[in-house]
Amino acid sequence: MNHYFKIGKLVSSFGLQGEIVLQHSLGKKSALKGLEAIFIEEHRDSFLPYFIKSAKIKSENETYLQIEGIDSREDAKKLVSKQVWITEADFKKFAGKSAPISLLGFHMIHEGEDLGEIIEVIEQPHQVLCKININNKEALIPVHEETLDKIDQKNRRVLVSLPDGLLDLYR
Repeated sequence: MNHYFKIGKLVSSFGLQGEIVLQHSLGKKSALKGLEAIFIEEHRDSFLPYFIKSAKIKSENETYLQIEGIDSREDAKKLVSKQVWITEADFKKFAGKSAPISLLGFHMIHEGEDLGEIIEVIEQPHQVLCKININNKEALIPVHEETLDKIDQKNRRVLVSLPDGLLDLYR
């Protein structure tokens, strides 16, 4: 089974030919050259592929997409506000190494304890929130200069020193 990573969402239609704007958090300008498909979650853990006919850069964090079978503005509007996912292999190719989203799939470590895998990264103005599961509860862990100790790229770990009591909410 493929592992999918959320990279952003479709934010608007563009033009009359069904182009759509993908707002992504890959951390670098990208025309997604070589990406064959994006995935949209129709039901929980059920992803439908949408094949890319063409893509071009709009801005630092936006890309115009032309998707097979989406040929009109009306078709494109049906996809607006949908979350976009790509496979783990594609994610590794397209995510910027220094972008916060590149922490997806890393394990968060606090005082030697593995808290779990980072399943979502939410960028805020002064910090990044990493979503992990602790005892089957979603936990949002803030990562900023005071809590981040080290990012271990080789072992895919994020070492943090969290404030006393923060984890008590999830245990």
